[in-house]
Amino acid sequence: MLSRLPRIAMSAHSSSAWILLVIEFLDEFIYGAREAAWPLVRSDLALTYAQIGVLLGLPRVLSGIAEPFIGILGDIWRRRVLVLGGGIVFALSLFLTGVSHSYAWLLISFVLFSPASGAFVSLSQATLMDLQPVRREKAMARWTFAGSLGVVLGPMALGLVLAANLGWRTIYVATAIVTVVVLTLVWRMRFLLSAGTEEASSLLTVFREVLRGLRRPDVLRWLVLLPFSDLMLDVLLGFLALYFVDVAGVSTARASIAVAIWTAMGLVSDLLLIRLLDRVDGLVYLRVSAVAELVLFVTLLLTPHFWAKLVILALLGVFNAGWYAILQARLYATLPGKSGTVMAVDNIFGLVGGLLPWGLGVIAENYSLGAAMWLLCAGPLALLFGLPYQGASTSGVSPEIG
Repeated sequence: MLSRLPRIAMSAHSSSAWILLVIEFLDEFIYGAREAAWPLVRSDLALTYAQIGVLLGLPRVLSGIAEPFIGILGDIWRRRVLVLGGGIVFALSLFLTGVSHSYAWLLISFVLFSPASGAFVSLSQATLMDLQPVRREKAMARWTFAGSLGVVLGPMALGLVLAANLGWRTIYVATAIVTVVVLTLVWRMRFLLSAGTEEASSLLTVFREVLRGLRRPDVLRWLVLLPFSDLMLDVLLGFLALYFVDVAGVSTARASIAVAIWTAMGLVSDLLLIRLLDRVDGLVYLRVSAVAELVLFVTLLLTPHFWAKLVILALLGVFNAGWYAILQARLYATLPGKSGTVMAVDNIFGLVGGLLPWGLGVIAENYSLGAAMWLLCAGPLALLFGLPYQGASTSGVSPEIG
């Protein structure tokens, strides 16, 4: 009888991990649909580049203020309550986006969405890291694959909705309903206490831990590299459809194809990365892929032909796979057993990252979107200059098992 207990525990952990991966899928599903829908949203609400920059940047900044407290509470309080509460607001913000008919209401829905995603999605990621502490890079690779699957299926679902003449708003309302269904599964899920919970006996104790973390060079390295790497990930995706319509001069339909190709190739690469990390050191892979991304992205901007851009874009989607997964796993490894604290320091530093799309929007408005796109080259350059050259001794990542 006792011999069955470890297997039962492993089964419970596996079920919990699957639920957490579904949460990430939903978050990226609606994100992918939103990025593909930007030309439609802009036309529907008559948005300017500056307003789009605010919609992308301001929620990140406000979320960067709220999420550190959410992360700290996730280490010392009832994480299950925080995830459920975040999920409720997450669903509400999606519904509000679906019924928004003005820039002001759309901004409110986006502002609600970001901290809700912090409680619902980011704490789910932290919980996954607690479930698999010695397999962080592979667990993050699976998390990233679930997100990539959502990003791919989001634009496809949007296309089906538009083909049925239902409008872009339908995808938000439908996703809100599905989120409520997922919340019923989260309600029944058991959350393990963080390994650092006993030490973090008070809010003040964890705040001190956060401040210590922000002063540690090994933590700061990954905190700096994460937002810069995002320039070739979420930030690029945020402007991709607009780039193809306004700079490359193609139709909205062709721009949607470009977004779909970029995300589809990223999905395939994220799946292959799960096995690749068994054979290749993550830091070596990041350096090689950063060189490839820099060369490919410059070529993309210089190439005038649409079909050539699509081929290059597909390759970009291949070589940026693993950037977020590996960097985020290395960050968690610097503070083992304190996943909520990692989330807190990540979001405090993420305030700078939230200004990046905002600044790009302002530059695009005052100069041109084509000029602003060149600034994304800072992403691979930061990796080339910022990555350590001694993998295991610097990263603090435990060896992979299985």
